[in-house]
Amino acid sequence: MAEVLQKVIEEERQGEAYAPFIDDPTGFQKRFYIESYGCQMNFSDSEIVASILHEQGFGATRNFEEADLVLLNTCSIREKAEQTVRNRLQAFRKIKDKNPGMLIGVLGCMAERLKAKLLEEEKLVDIVVGPDAYRSLPGLITEAEGGQKTVNVLLSRDETYADISPVRLDSNGVTAFVTIMRGCNNMCTFCVVPFTRGRERSRDAASIVRECTDLFERGFKEVTLLGQNVDSYYYTNESGENITFAHLLAMVADISPLLRVRFSTSHPKDITDDVLHTMAGRHNICKYIHLPVQSGNTRILQLMNRTYTREWYLAKVKRIREIMPDCGLSTDVISGFCTETEEDHLDTLSVMENSRFDMAYMFSYSERPGTLAARRYTDDIPEDVKKRRLEEIIKLQNSHSRESYTNDIGKVFEVLIETSSKRSDRDWSGRNSQNKVVVFPKGDADLKKGDYVHVKINTATSATLIGEMI
Repeated sequence: MAEVLQKVIEEERQGEAYAPFIDDPTGFQKRFYIESYGCQMNFSDSEIVASILHEQGFGATRNFEEADLVLLNTCSIREKAEQTVRNRLQAFRKIKDKNPGMLIGVLGCMAERLKAKLLEEEKLVDIVVGPDAYRSLPGLITEAEGGQKTVNVLLSRDETYADISPVRLDSNGVTAFVTIMRGCNNMCTFCVVPFTRGRERSRDAASIVRECTDLFERGFKEVTLLGQNVDSYYYTNESGENITFAHLLAMVADISPLLRVRFSTSHPKDITDDVLHTMAGRHNICKYIHLPVQSGNTRILQLMNRTYTREWYLAKVKRIREIMPDCGLSTDVISGFCTETEEDHLDTLSVMENSRFDMAYMFSYSERPGTLAARRYTDDIPEDVKKRRLEEIIKLQNSHSRESYTNDIGKVFEVLIETSSKRSDRDWSGRNSQNKVVVFPKGDADLKKGDYVHVKINTATSATLIGEMI
């Protein structure tokens, strides 16, 4: 299991699948296999599903060919992700032809969006379950075992799964995701999330703290608080106290100074000085923010319904670095959105020049059926133009990443050991507060996963810091 977390990080960043496994010494009679695609929220949801299935007597397997139940937790953000899922379903269907008792299910965003097509037209699946309906899985499985095609994609205004203790899939025992809210109220015109995950609702703060406390007591040393827009977290407890994201961050960080806290994702319009000062004031809140910009042109941002301007975004970046000069910063960038001109594209490059991101997720625009952009605008930028602009964005970001990592040579960072390096069992791999991967020799030191060490950086690539313990 030593290299599983690194695999999760790398494959999730590439928008590919991750097929998790949990050790199962109790010998359940039924077996399930689950693959997750897309964002960290999907990986977290798969852990909730695993918990529900365990309660119903299902154990996990690495091998989908021996599974009684095969599940794909899907993403609809990009067309490529959907096509990948279709290809996997076709492969599973061939196995099912040899094993008719196998059930195939689709979970998540793609399930909600393509339920009829998956069930009726293509006949690829037996069960379709949306992100708010995982509690209904046991009943749906029973019906499907009787030969019925089953579906539940109803969205909820209050489901947060706060009472379910997630099963940590293929856990390294060091880091874990904790979902603090579900859904999204930001109607970005390019995004399907409000339609597939429903309206925004925040989870009970006390249940979040309990889950994080339990993780720490079990030996975990880092939690990542997840939400489509964590900065809009807002919960009123039984005492009438209003808890904002800044308050929640402090509550989780105060569990122990040895518990690192990360979060994702932030919206530029909502991240507040209170959040930034809370981060700056606590050593164990990691100094890293993922702040999607999407475009550097105000007109395009308005078409995207991002509700901020180019100037607003640059001012927010400046404010972050005023309060936390050492804060790591990453972003999302889309090339070739509807009506984007060459001048608009140059504005995006200039925002990148001004912001100097450590890392970015970069894509060309992919029209998603059902989104506001698909209804309102024409996808009028030729594919070759999108591709060329994306290549320019990637080239610029690569240069900024190399610069950022090279600037860390000679510095000393506190690193949380997460796993052995994927290149050599003789090296440890972990991350610093700024979310940069750090690799260093194990040597003769008596260290283990979950330990904190100080590492001096001697060299760097555009994605890894390489150093030695001091």
